[in-house]
Amino acid sequence: MTHMPSSEASRQRMPAEFKKGIWYSVDIPSIPEEILDVEETIIEALSHTSFSDTDVFAVRLALDEALANAMKHGNDCDHAKRVFIRFCIEDDAITVSVRDEGPGFDCSDIPDPTIDENLDIPSGRGLLLMKSYMDSVVFSDRGNEVTMVKRKGTKL
Repeated sequence: MTHMPSSEASRQRMPAEFKKGIWYSVDIPSIPEEILDVEETIIEALSHTSFSDTDVFAVRLALDEALANAMKHGNDCDHAKRVFIRFCIEDDAITVSVRDEGPGFDCSDIPDPTIDENLDIPSGRGLLLMKSYMDSVVFSDRGNEVTMVKRKGTKL
């Protein structure tokens, strides 16, 4: 597994070419400004593939939600806690995992934001977006890690 440091250094030391089938990893502090660096790293890797703009948009949106949730809900905005990201690009799919240092949660406890009585409740929308844009969204038993898969060319 290849480790890439966070922030400005990650862009300067990124591999010249990402290799398919290799797991890359990066960990960042729970600081929202770090999210863009991770997204750019993964989008840069995808730019060297034949994933469509729609696929790349879906990955970016789901990744943004997963990282924000890990920082805010998992790590309780504690800057001392870290978020761990792993990703692997293959010919037909990208797999991204996001893990936080929090206690985890049970996905079934999150109210469905599409039901009338929950329309005014602000929780659950990020999970809905992740599930809508990715082909697979799986949470660890503990609930502090999400693994998402986007297959090339699948409908949103």
